[in-house]
Amino acid sequence: MEVTTLKVRVLIAAFIVLAVFSFAGLLSGPANRLRLELDYESGFTGVIFHTIQFGQSGTVFNYVKDGGQDVLFPFERFTASVGIDRHTVYFLYQPLTVQTKVKLKSDLLVDDVLFPAGTGMVLNYGFPFYRLSYTYDVLRKGDSYLALGLSLQIRNADIYFESLDGTKFVANKNVGPVPVIKIKGELWFNNRVYIATDIDGFYASSSFFNGADFDFEGSVLDASLRGGLKLTDYLEAYLNLRFIGGTAKGVSKNADSPDGFTDNRLATINVSIGFQLK
Repeated sequence: MEVTTLKVRVLIAAFIVLAVFSFAGLLSGPANRLRLELDYESGFTGVIFHTIQFGQSGTVFNYVKDGGQDVLFPFERFTASVGIDRHTVYFLYQPLTVQTKVKLKSDLLVDDVLFPAGTGMVLNYGFPFYRLSYTYDVLRKGDSYLALGLSLQIRNADIYFESLDGTKFVANKNVGPVPVIKIKGELWFNNRVYIATDIDGFYASSSFFNGADFDFEGSVLDASLRGGLKLTDYLEAYLNLRFIGGTAKGVSKNADSPDGFTDNRLATINVSIGFQLK
């Protein structure tokens, strides 16, 4: 994602926040049980670990060591929620696309396509996701609470390897549902300062859980720790540290690749500044 594109999105997000400020205030007033919250984060992503393999005889490719993911990338996150009493529904959109250009240090075999050492490459790793969540406050005291719930995450993978001369290209695209367990909580120290956590995680090793027609082993972990400050009755600012990672390993009968095998392992750390309108 280019820096200019990120700036435009930040300006658009700021405009939207200003436009809905009065509306959110009306919905979330003290006399109204309904809560509307809008949340936007902006910062950077650092890739800790990332390997991928397409085809059982394919190369286990290290994106950090050999694929140009050893630098920082822009990070954004958009969340909206509606709550009433102890019940809350969330909708999240998480962009997660990294594109790099590198010269291969060694041969790279993706499925049955060989990219020789020295080839200039465009590497696109797109794994944005959408998530719908529901939580119930099992504990609540004042503004502090602990909530448990479930999420349904939709992955939207678009991964490709392309030589810069355009002669070789391999793509892997996939869309599918992932059920996730959710834990969310806030601890307020006074009327102004709080810490919070938001954790979505799941591990499974059966095709039953993602609606696929093949067995797989997969995991998802999206966990954050934030420190926040209440600026006004309707606006909060915070600093957030977030881990996003997961694994996916299996053989798809419907894949475009010769044997359908994929092994994808990712771990990232994200640092962001956010604003919450409520």
